Amino acid sequence: MIAMVLDVVIGGLLMGGIYALIAVGLSLQYGVARVLNISHGEFIMLGAFVTWSLYTLFGITPLASIVVCGAVVFVIGFVLHRTLYSRIRALSESLAIFEGNSLLASFGLLFIIQNMAILMWGGEIRGYSYLAFPVDFWGATFAANRLVTLLFAVLIGTAFYMFLARTRLGKAIRAAAQDLVAAGLMGVNIDHVLALCFGFGAAMAGMAGSLISMSYMISPVMGMEYTVIAIIVVVLGGLGSIPGSFIGGLLLGLVGSLVSYVQPGLSLAAYYVLFMLLLLVRPTGIMRR
Repeated sequence: MIAMVLDVVIGGLLMGGIYALIAVGLSLQYGVARVLNISHGEFIMLGAFVTWSLYTLFGITPLASIVVCGAVVFVIGFVLHRTLYSRIRALSESLAIFEGNSLLASFGLLFIIQNMAILMWGGEIRGYSYLAFPVDFWGATFAANRLVTLLFAVLIGTAFYMFLARTRLGKAIRAAAQDLVAAGLMGVNIDHVLALCFGFGAAMAGMAGSLISMSYMISPVMGMEYTVIAIIVVVLGGLGSIPGSFIGGLLLGLVGSLVSYVQPGLSLAAYYVLFMLLLLVRPTGIMRR
């Protein structure tokens, strides 16, 4: 009985750590930059395939690849915002129009990135073995790579939260999240901060992709599932709330683990049910921004 409970709880936390990291990135992109990035999952896929390539071709360990993926995907996200979304924002007559136009643009990015990945890596499912030996924990057995994934997800998320809470740039980001006009009047370079937010969100997705590739098979079309999960977690935790994204991700991981223990094929359906119930009961999420 104890082993079963541990299997469900720890298994849920292992997946929930990934969900939380993914959702933090999307929460930053939408909560501050106001871009509901439907292509968010494609940045996760890019991080996963870059990690796979570095490990299989050059022998670079996935843990070292996390830094590389984070930096590369950050640059891609930053440039995308400065060249695409900033232009859309300048041409939009209101915030509502900008959100709609940016949503359409992100759909286009989804297919562009996905098809470029298929051209580069092919359409096959990929995978590799790294730290795959079992670890016994009070009668419950887990792969070591999944435990390492949880550890690094928590470390990355905590470090980013401290960055937002303690640094001058982090305060500028939080100010922009609360009121763009007031932050601009206080001297914050709004265009630069919004591009940084989009880049940081993409970097979180890229690093999450590196961690995912350590434990799961990857493919060029894996992104949409993680985008849907990220949206559910962001709404569950509260739009724009970084701590809420952590709590929501861990909670969703526990729900998925419990449902998977009973019927593995129903975990994604359970996420949708939880999402719809949340919209009916508490649309503001667990933590209001």
